[in-house]
Amino acid sequence: MHVRDLLQSDTLGLTLLWGEEALLGQEISGVTATDLEDPGRFLGPGELVLSGLVWWADGDLGKADRFVSALAGAGATALLAGEETHGRVPQELVAACRAHRVPIVAVPGRTSFRAVTEAVYLRQWGDLSRRPARPFALPENVRGELSRLLEGGAEPAELLDRACAHLGKVDCYLLSASGRTVARTPSAPAIPAQRAAAPARGGLSLRVEADSSPYDAWQLHVPDADAAPPRVLHEIAEVLAQYREGRERRTTAAARAAGQALVGLLAGPAEPDPGALEEALAAAGLPPGGPYRVLAATSGPALAEALGHLEGVPWAAGESAAVLYEDPRGHVDVAAELRGLWPLLQACGGPEADLRLGAGAPAAGPEGLRASLSQARFALTAAEGELRVRAVEQLDTLAELLSGVPGEVRSVFGARTLGALGDGMLRETLEVFLANNCSWARTAEALHLHVNTVHYRMERVQVLTGRDLSRLDHKLDLYAALLCR
Repeated sequence: MHVRDLLQSDTLGLTLLWGEEALLGQEISGVTATDLEDPGRFLGPGELVLSGLVWWADGDLGKADRFVSALAGAGATALLAGEETHGRVPQELVAACRAHRVPIVAVPGRTSFRAVTEAVYLRQWGDLSRRPARPFALPENVRGELSRLLEGGAEPAELLDRACAHLGKVDCYLLSASGRTVARTPSAPAIPAQRAAAPARGGLSLRVEADSSPYDAWQLHVPDADAAPPRVLHEIAEVLAQYREGRERRTTAAARAAGQALVGLLAGPAEPDPGALEEALAAAGLPPGGPYRVLAATSGPALAEALGHLEGVPWAAGESAAVLYEDPRGHVDVAAELRGLWPLLQACGGPEADLRLGAGAPAAGPEGLRASLSQARFALTAAEGELRVRAVEQLDTLAELLSGVPGEVRSVFGARTLGALGDGMLRETLEVFLANNCSWARTAEALHLHVNTVHYRMERVQVLTGRDLSRLDHKLDLYAALLCR
């Protein structure tokens, strides 16, 4: 199956925007639909990429180049860009495809991505009616059984097992975008999230089309592409999409409401009533008595997906905070595990996603939850740069502690304390003086000055700042102000 074959289809109505004849003759190995800004890690050689261009911002040449560069680096055969979101395919994107030699095709708003996907797989695997020896679609009895299981409230693991049972011993995974294994067939070995987030592209992956965030989108993955016909996987994906749109959505909504009620009670202006707090914990499905820990994050969906990776840890999450139960008999370092998982979530959100997480100290019982929430929010403010996951226990130096103070507050304190010094030699001398433990001789040596000059400058610092350098608290004021610059 080639890109050229798709362009010849009258029903799809595709328009070639750029593509050399030789490139249009490349073999298509599969289809991936994505709206990630940098989808390279989810693509494999020979794949056709479908994008609705939700990530696009008018005039942003850098975004177009990064997106197409990722496609070219992964060896994609072509980009099929939807016109529905913006009414057109941006010329900047066409130019980027020409520069990176990736054919680009416009998909009209009336043509669904599913129709394109079906056209590829139907052509690639031939006329199903002429291939009766292989089960290219779910048998009627299997479809009936899956319908009954859906109505009966079956979970994804059972649905996947029964859907694949007629294929024999096949390894099939239901994975989230961040590499969490939602379900797998009994024969499929466990795979770590770091590897599952980017499955080996020797197999076949298919997105489960249902409402989701960039962090918890589902996909079916079969490591052996010949183990299950794509049409079968499509029908299994449709069943799982029905589960997500039905029971999973209702369950998630109820859990989120209970979690939000609990967090709202903790964040209220007054200390929560112990009885009401116990009821909220029970409604959220958390064991009574504790110990607990509170987390705060910049993204509720990312936080919920990260917690989903923690096996055997009960938790309840609201919009931007969560309470989890830390089994005193367990040996799970929650902060460390989340720190290891966070890069996977950041990759799902893209480079522009502001994903940060703060963890409060463990609370022995319900009465300590309010304090743990305050600590988590403070640690969240301190999470910046490369340290995007911070636990309050990590803030064990003055510099770490000050990093949790809002930047606007730090700047006012620094300007108020040091502003009279300006940015010249007096501030530099103060910084070197404090760094050398207030030693006149070492400061003079470091700055190549006479000791008397250092004495004179430090006297000016004291006059201008109103601080007495013979007092420890005044030294700490000045040191903290330097850290707040």
